[in-house]
Amino acid sequence: MTNKNDNIIAEEARAMEAGEETAASGAAPGGGGQGGRGRAKRPRDTWATHTGFILACVGSAVGMANIWLFPYRVAQLGGAAFLIPYLIFVALLGFTGVIGEMSFGRAMGTGPMGAFGKAMEMRGVKGGGRIGKIIGLIPTLGSLAIAIGYAVVLGWACHYLVASLDGELMAQSDMGAFFGGIASDFGNVGFHLLGLAITFGIMILGVSRGIEKVNKVLMPTFFVLFVIIAIRVATLPGAGEGYLYLLVPRWEALLNPTTWVYALGQAFFSLSLAGCGTLVYGSYLKKDVDVVDAAKNVAIFDTIAGLVAACVVVPAVFAFGLDVSSGPPLLFITLAQVFQEMPFGGIFAVILFVAVVFAAITSLMNLFEAPVEALQEQAGLSRVASVGIVAVLAVAVGLFLENGSSVSDWMDVISIYVIPVGAFLAAVMFFWVCPAGFAKQQAELGRAKPLGKWFNFMTRYVFVGITAVVIVLGIFYGGIG
Repeated sequence: MTNKNDNIIAEEARAMEAGEETAASGAAPGGGGQGGRGRAKRPRDTWATHTGFILACVGSAVGMANIWLFPYRVAQLGGAAFLIPYLIFVALLGFTGVIGEMSFGRAMGTGPMGAFGKAMEMRGVKGGGRIGKIIGLIPTLGSLAIAIGYAVVLGWACHYLVASLDGELMAQSDMGAFFGGIASDFGNVGFHLLGLAITFGIMILGVSRGIEKVNKVLMPTFFVLFVIIAIRVATLPGAGEGYLYLLVPRWEALLNPTTWVYALGQAFFSLSLAGCGTLVYGSYLKKDVDVVDAAKNVAIFDTIAGLVAACVVVPAVFAFGLDVSSGPPLLFITLAQVFQEMPFGGIFAVILFVAVVFAAITSLMNLFEAPVEALQEQAGLSRVASVGIVAVLAVAVGLFLENGSSVSDWMDVISIYVIPVGAFLAAVMFFWVCPAGFAKQQAELGRAKPLGKWFNFMTRYVFVGITAVVIVLGIFYGGIG
C-alpha cells in the first residue's frame, strides 16, 4: 500500500511540476473524468492572477462577522486582551486549515464532492468515489443553505443603501420599527431579489471574468470606505471613551474560558473554514501559487478588516451613548441611529452601506460557488444552467426566510451543526484519508522552501482536533461564531 501511495504522490508531483492542469484533463488523483464516468471535460476555469485569488479569498472571509460580531466580541470580552487568543487562533487555523483547504482543492481540481471521492479512491476504498461524493454533499449543501440565509441579509443591506441615498433612512423616527418592517415575512422581496440578481449576474461570467474581476474592485474599495468612516468617527466628541474601552486590555478576561471559546469561534468562522468555499476557490488555483503565502495574506487582511470595523463601531456607539450589541441590530439599528445624529451622517451612511453591500456580495459569491461547481462537475451542466438552478433554489427557499427570527434560526442551525462538520470532514479526508505526506507535498507546491515537520503534526492532530472541539462547543454554547 505504501509503495502504491508513494507512486501516486510522485506521479502527481511530476504532473504539477510539468505545469499540467490535471483537473482540466480529467486526470486528477483518483481519475474518473467528469463525475467518474469518463465523459469529455471542458477546460476548467482558473484564477488569472495570484492577487485576484487572494482578494477573492479575502472577500469570502470579510463579511458580516467582521462588521457586527467582531467589534462586539472585542468590546465585551476584554478589549485588546481579547486579541491575544484571537490572534493565536487566527495564526493556528490560518497555517493549518486555510492552507489545507486551498491545497486540497488544488490537488484534486474539484470541489468537496469530487475531492472527497478522489481521496477515498486514493485510499483504495471499494466504491470510494461514490461514498466520498455522498459525504461531500454535507459541506456543499451546508454552503448553499448558509448562502440562502446570507442573501436575506444582503437584501437588507441593499434596502438600507437605497434608503440612505434617497434620504428615507435619515428621516426615520424609529429605526427599530423601520428595520422590523424590512425584516418581516415577505417584507423585503424586491431588494432581496436585487441582491441575488447582482450576485448571480457576476457568477455567470465565471471565475476569472466574474468573481475575480469584481473582487479586485470591491475588496480594496471596502477597505478604503471603512477607513474613511473610521477617520470621521475619530473626530466625534466622546469617541475617545470608545477607543479606551476597545483598546485598553482588561487582562482578567483571559481567565474567563468564554473569552477563549468565542475567540476560537470568531477566528474559525471568519476565516471561512467549512470544507467548502476555500476548497472550491483552491480548485481553480494554478500549481505555481504559494498557498502558504496566500493563506497568510487572507488571515492578515481578514484581521485588519475586523479591527477597522471595531474602530468604527465601538467609538461611534460610545460617542452617542448607545449600547454595543451584536448581530443585525448593531448594524441596522444602532449604527443607523448613530449616522442619523452625526453631522453629514447621510453621506457616511451611504459609504457604510456601500461597503456592507460589497462585503456581503463577495462572501455570497464564495458560498454559492460550491453548489454551482458541484452541478458543473458532477452533473456536467453548463455554468449558466448551474447558476440558474442554484438561483431558483435560493429564491424559492430564501423568500420564506425574510423574517428576522426565521433567518436567524436557519443560520444558527447551519452554522452550529453543518459548517464545522464540513470543515472536520475535509480535514479528515485531506490529512488522514489521502496518503501520508500527500497534504504536505501539495501545500509545498509553488514554494521556494519546504514546510517543516511541524505541518504534519499540526494539521493531522491539532487542526482536526480543533474542528471537532468547535463542533462540540458550538452545540454546548448554542453557537460560538
